Amino acid sequence: MDRRAMLAGAGALGAVALLPGHAAGLAGPASRIPAVPPLPGPGLDAVARPRGLRIGTCLAQARPGADAGSLANPAYAALVERDCGLAVPENALKWQAVRPGPDRFDFAGFDMILHDAERRGLAMRGHTLLWHYDKWFPRWLIEHDFGAHPVQAAERMLRRHVETVCRRYGTRITSYDVVNEAVDPADGSMRSTALSRAMGSPEAVLDVAFHTARAAAPHAELVYNDYMSWEAGNEKHREGVLRLLEGLRRRGTPVDALGVQSHIGVFAPTTSVEEVVAGIAPAWRSFLDRVVAMGYRLVVTEFDVRDRGLAAAIPQRDRDVAAFARAYLDIMLSYPQLNDLLCWGLTDRYSWLRSFEPRPDGQATRGLPYDADFRAKPLYVALRDALAAAPVRPPRPART
Repeated sequence: MDRRAMLAGAGALGAVALLPGHAAGLAGPASRIPAVPPLPGPGLDAVARPRGLRIGTCLAQARPGADAGSLANPAYAALVERDCGLAVPENALKWQAVRPGPDRFDFAGFDMILHDAERRGLAMRGHTLLWHYDKWFPRWLIEHDFGAHPVQAAERMLRRHVETVCRRYGTRITSYDVVNEAVDPADGSMRSTALSRAMGSPEAVLDVAFHTARAAAPHAELVYNDYMSWEAGNEKHREGVLRLLEGLRRRGTPVDALGVQSHIGVFAPTTSVEEVVAGIAPAWRSFLDRVVAMGYRLVVTEFDVRDRGLAAAIPQRDRDVAAFARAYLDIMLSYPQLNDLLCWGLTDRYSWLRSFEPRPDGQATRGLPYDADFRAKPLYVALRDALAAAPVRPPRPART
């Protein structure tokens, strides 16, 4: 993953009492996480619900002895229970996890996540029925021999995967990222994969995946998910996604929404987040306008903030992260087609950015609402206040 009162809320951040952030990295095993007093007032999902919104997060698979963002971790579970009404598996439903071979499935990891989430009253999204990118295919799939009739063999394999997942979980999963990241950001073209080479085109793969998902899970919201973003340099990626969405509509492929991953970020040093936002916001609104004009809904599926270009000093960096995020969230939440917003984790302690996209100065990233010691940051307040200020949306369309 490469992942408007434009900044009006940022000025109020200093007036809100937050527990101080910590500059250190991970604070040690979960058993040594200091007890943090509960925040005053309602959690994020409780703030969102009256506006017709839901807030969620990804969940990791629990592993013995691991300090991870799973519901088996009491400290993390407390954050999820406070702030979320919705969840999505971080990795446990991807092909690498559930499909160890062409004729085998293993759902043990995701079953545990789903059971624990349902026990806490969380709705569940499915991520993902197909990550259309050879880099993230299981090795066996890249090397698979589809035989003398590759189109039919590859289509059977894909249909079997989608049907098996969707029918196993039925109405327990309400929304699926059916296809993830099918567009090459370098030029906006459709990615070639082992499946698309066997089936003849990427479009054939997407059509089979979505039609199969609609038949197997007619109740579920079907989403195309990608990381085209609002920063400069994403223009070709955005245009490629628009072409993909136009093609899906033209072919009558059943897709309900665009999943906007929202791994937003400031990558180059800047002295003014406001100037950065002013330079990129108009093009982003234009992109979203074109998406909803085609009849698609929107889902923020993987929100966090990449802070590589922001100051090392934590108070200033936290303020800039919050201001940048508030501007983005105000735009996204202005669209009535958006009902669900999921963070890609709640605490910096478990953020994928720490290992996949570390800061060049070696400082720990601070792109999630809570710091590594589970203390709320200005980003939390920006998210809460953006939700509180969002327009009330009409009831979401129901699938039957």
